[in-house]
Amino acid sequence: MTSTMAIAGIEAHPHATRRLRESFPDIDFVPAPVAADVPVVRFAEDPSLVEGGFIISTHARAGGPAEILITGGPFSGVIYGTEELIRRSGSRLDAAALGTAPIADAPGLPYRSVWTWDHSTNWELSQIGQQEIGVFNPFQKPPGGFLADYKRLVDHCSRNRIAGVIVYGFLRDSHGGIEAGHELCRYANERGVRIIPGIAIGAYGGVYWEGRHRYNLATWLKANPQFEAQMEKEIGFQIADLAFPLNFPHSDYTMTACPSAPETIEWMEEAVAWLAETFDIGGINIESGDYGVCGCRRCVARRANPTEADRRRDQYGDSWSHTDMAENFPRLYRAATAKKPNLWMYCEMQWDNLLDPVAREAQERLPKGAIYQHTVNRSFWSTLKTTLTRDYVEALPTQPNVLRCQFACQWNGDERTERYALNAATFAEMSHKALEAGMQGITVWAEPSAYHATVELSYLAFARFGWEPTLTWERFLDEDAAPMLGGRAAADRFVAIASEIDANQTLPVERLAQLRQEALQECVDKTGEPARRWLTLGEQIARREYMGR
Repeated sequence: MTSTMAIAGIEAHPHATRRLRESFPDIDFVPAPVAADVPVVRFAEDPSLVEGGFIISTHARAGGPAEILITGGPFSGVIYGTEELIRRSGSRLDAAALGTAPIADAPGLPYRSVWTWDHSTNWELSQIGQQEIGVFNPFQKPPGGFLADYKRLVDHCSRNRIAGVIVYGFLRDSHGGIEAGHELCRYANERGVRIIPGIAIGAYGGVYWEGRHRYNLATWLKANPQFEAQMEKEIGFQIADLAFPLNFPHSDYTMTACPSAPETIEWMEEAVAWLAETFDIGGINIESGDYGVCGCRRCVARRANPTEADRRRDQYGDSWSHTDMAENFPRLYRAATAKKPNLWMYCEMQWDNLLDPVAREAQERLPKGAIYQHTVNRSFWSTLKTTLTRDYVEALPTQPNVLRCQFACQWNGDERTERYALNAATFAEMSHKALEAGMQGITVWAEPSAYHATVELSYLAFARFGWEPTLTWERFLDEDAAPMLGGRAAADRFVAIASEIDANQTLPVERLAQLRQEALQECVDKTGEPARRWLTLGEQIARREYMGR
């Protein structure tokens, strides 16, 4: 028989209400107030809590059942608390399952975001046009594919306490332009997820990545060709930790503006202010552009930084200017936060230079309150995890600081791509190091769908260890992986098989056949979601077996 419960706060918290109704379909949820004998769930926001923090408590009611109160910090706390209530309640929403003490929790690392390009984010798997790498790619999916992909990603982030989604290619005419941007922000905000467009200063298409718009870089430069950059060398870059060369064909996407031209930064300020004012975004990720540097007379004279110039000389050297970023980011920071003070403003510090920062004098002028993001490739991570200390991080002129993982994705590794590898242990290790060194968050790539079990476990590890960076790997396996895969023994075996295929670019066909047979037997022996997860691992192995390696 269907029971009845009341909800106080339906209008202010529609997604928390939606999640209760989805999770407990046998309960008829009605708006409060109600009769004294009807149980109540009450939502309340408390600005004194940190963003995402929550408290679940029960309170006696005269003559009736106890009231469940979910108090949340700004933006996402009520949603996270609701998800925790759902997790603890089993099949019935019963206050007795919560015990007597309040349940309080808050993020260990405040800034937990995932990084994406629109063209290679593939979460809606039933559509054409999937891509897996690239930075100057056209959008090849049907126009509705952008929202189809990102709404699924937002749902995943909301349920797993991942705070933000960085989107490069946020605005394109080909996938809905301004209207699609508004809809994605509306959808994500309702679910407690910050949408964070990614842009570059005078590069990467400007604020409006692709389309005939006044804040599209190619459109602006074609009307104002005198402000185009004079590049030091051919456009592009190469990553030492990537086994194959990258291709950067010339197009409107690769057009770059001179950062020394006052008109360029004035236009960027105007564009960033428009972005912050027009869309209900949660932040902006800003970089200097990483595929080349303007070498005009004014730029060379303004930088006067021989250390920085030396770092750009070889094949794997820097392809950006730290001085350009340090001098121009504060203006864009002020332009955006003047419109929305609570934005998460990520300042990209670029690759593999956290231990020997250049342009330090300029960086000392960077604004407090921005989020300074230090990107690490695999080789640099091997050094960083043994040498980075809390004293060093606390002495940096940039505060607060976060790590961004540039590996465990398609941008490091061999030709297979690490997008589908089991990266869970990497994300756990990075979270542990962030906490130890006094970093305030981590960012990882999240473009492939969590349909793939190796990817799903990796994202879950990022979410769990980012929220609770003191979590141990053994607890993660017991509490999270084991229920997903059919028990602890099954989880251990899944990790072992995935680790073996990840560690070996080639394996004998006979070994692949053994591993595929084992994975598919687990699929036969399991039911429901554990069976599906083992099936995805078996298919991953079967593809390699078919290719003969």
